[in-house]
Amino acid sequence: MGGTRFTYLDYAASAPMRAAALEAERAYEASEIAGANPNSLHTLGRRAARALDGARTDIARCLGGGFRPADIVFTSGGTESNNIALHGMAEALRLRERGRRRILVLSIEHDSEVDVVPSLRERGFEVGFVPVGRDGKARLDWLGEHLDDSCALVSLMSANNETGVVQPLGQAARMAHGVGALVHTDAAQAFGRIPLDLADVDAVSLAAHKIGGPVGIGALALRGRCPFRPQAFGGGQEQGRRPGTQDVRAALAFAAAARYCTEHLEEFRALVSGRARALHQRLAEADCGIEPTTDGAMGDDRLPGIVSVMTRRIDSETLVLKLDQAGFEVSAASACSSTSLDASHVLLAMGIPRDVALGSLRVSFDERVSEDDLVRFADALVGVVRSAR
Repeated sequence: MGGTRFTYLDYAASAPMRAAALEAERAYEASEIAGANPNSLHTLGRRAARALDGARTDIARCLGGGFRPADIVFTSGGTESNNIALHGMAEALRLRERGRRRILVLSIEHDSEVDVVPSLRERGFEVGFVPVGRDGKARLDWLGEHLDDSCALVSLMSANNETGVVQPLGQAARMAHGVGALVHTDAAQAFGRIPLDLADVDAVSLAAHKIGGPVGIGALALRGRCPFRPQAFGGGQEQGRRPGTQDVRAALAFAAAARYCTEHLEEFRALVSGRARALHQRLAEADCGIEPTTDGAMGDDRLPGIVSVMTRRIDSETLVLKLDQAGFEVSAASACSSTSLDASHVLLAMGIPRDVALGSLRVSFDERVSEDDLVRFADALVGVVRSAR
């Protein structure tokens, strides 16, 4: 094997597990409840159930917004959470109020929402996409014009997974509630990184591996008052909202990662934002045609640790492969769609020309990536772009 030193800069796809999460897993494996089914009536089953409920309590507390432990529904990850939220909430409200057949989804949502749209339409829903401006933010003027009492659900992500742009979620949620619609947000990228305005949000999708927890577990925070029609059946777990034996070990590790990120949120936010600004500045000073995909490199309206850039001189696939050869692991766009050769639907929705969008790159990291790592990366990226013919 070669001696290439790899620097991982794809945290928005999946972050390395944190020490706190790994320790939670080790503690579980060494405990008497390891392997016990939390739905069993015997002593170890009841103790496992208490541990699981403790994880719910921690995640609800970290999430804030008035969510209770009983509102936390464990799932297999953000994709499942988004799927069951869109179908389950919209179908339940339509059953209760027959006239509500419209769903509004932000045009730059993750594929786990965009790709659900055909299924929703097959089930009789009219689905519209809320457009964004060149700044990557939802156009609230359009939303206001299209909200009425036929709307069942509005889904607006907390922050975009490709550009890092934070959305006006609180304002949009209040507008949607004004016409009686339910509100869902995908907060997989934002949870644990920025404060969230969730007071008027009915459901929130989360993914543990985005914050340094294990892959394979997520949650849908679903308020008890929120109408919801289960999308799977078979065991009655999670109060009948999502059946299947729960993974207590993963839930405890998820909760540990959530606690750690929440406790250090402001500290890490300042540190990582500063490093992202320095990276933007170094790329700008190179003056080689590398531009940010949005105006304003960093600030309160950006997630710390997501740097999105583009160039006309070289395509994304070539960029990613050449940087990989140099030892830097980055993505062209969302890792869930990075094998596609088409331009990012997010950048196209922002009005970026296709030929420019085809040269986009997402760099993502947290406080575990050093300034020196980012300086070396910037120099490598500049070298690749300058060598392009």
